[in-house]
Amino acid sequence: MDKKALRSQIRARKRAMTEEEIARSSERLGEMFLASFAYQQARTIYGYLPYNQEVRTVPMLEQALKDGKRVAVPKVYGDEMRFIYMDDLSAVEKGYAGIPEPVADGPVADDPTALVLMPGLAFDPQGHRIGYGGGFYDKFLEKEPGHPTLALCYEFQMLDHLETEAHDKMVDWVLWA
Repeated sequence: MDKKALRSQIRARKRAMTEEEIARSSERLGEMFLASFAYQQARTIYGYLPYNQEVRTVPMLEQALKDGKRVAVPKVYGDEMRFIYMDDLSAVEKGYAGIPEPVADGPVADDPTALVLMPGLAFDPQGHRIGYGGGFYDKFLEKEPGHPTLALCYEFQMLDHLETEAHDKMVDWVLWA
């Protein structure tokens, strides 16, 4: 199946989810994430704010702040994405494609070892990922390749094998529920 058809199929499955299903899976994924080696070792989390039916990451990021970690979320500037440090995860507005972004333009995150949470539509056990099509995370990781990466997804987003392209960045860990 080509990327376009796969994206369409996964989007339809996500749209069919109830708020209760999203909350239940997100809570389970939050528990798995907070217990993970990647989270335990990270000083900084480059997370993302959920949009539509994405995994609800805000409780995880709030816990990271309580645990003394720094938290940053992405903000899009043209065709570039930068992570902005945040202490107040409610200080957001609709940004690129209606996705919540920080109101502020700084401070720009600068931790080359930060754990990057990778959103996406489909993943496989080898760490292949198909994103939403903007290429923002691929470009970011091309510029800053040293970051460990982790994806959170629903069970139906985890496929046996994905065909990806050379520019598609792989994910170090994928958690699904």
